[in-house]
Amino acid sequence: MTPPPRDPAGPGASVTRGAPAVPAPAGILPVRVGREPAGRRPTVLVSGLASDSHTWNLVFLQLLIEELGYDVVNLGPCVPDELLVRECRERTPALLVVSSVNGHGHQDGVRVIRKLRAEPGLAELPAVIGGKLGITGGEGTDHVAELMEAGFDSVFEDGAQEIASFRRFIGGIPRRAALS
Repeated sequence: MTPPPRDPAGPGASVTRGAPAVPAPAGILPVRVGREPAGRRPTVLVSGLASDSHTWNLVFLQLLIEELGYDVVNLGPCVPDELLVRECRERTPALLVVSSVNGHGHQDGVRVIRKLRAEPGLAELPAVIGGKLGITGGEGTDHVAELMEAGFDSVFEDGAQEIASFRRFIGGIPRRAALS
């Protein structure tokens, strides 16, 4: 008896046409790191911050945003600022969603949004940040105000009620502009 053909990406790998394979550890959902453009659905870029190695939040956001009718490019965790800016410039997404779990979202977020807003062509890109923005959680208006002043269009602190707010926000993104 001949064994079945071996998958070149390896067991548990997620293969998406046009994207590199990402190994999926047992019990973990694979993360798609890229997709070919669909042409009809606007793209949302989802990213972690340079110091944040968490992935479950990014997978959750990807699934939620896809459910809302968008294609998602999930850059994953530990994304260097320069890579995030370059991906925004090259992909021209309808929205950038930055997520933090490690408690350094405020510090990293201010730094990365300033770099993004300084880049020609990205000053008007809708960008939001959410999750655990400080080490104590529920940081309040100081962090929110600073993140907004730095250039984010909205800030969603950690909490179940924020998911409904995020859904409303993403539902308000002009789809016509996103398709151009």
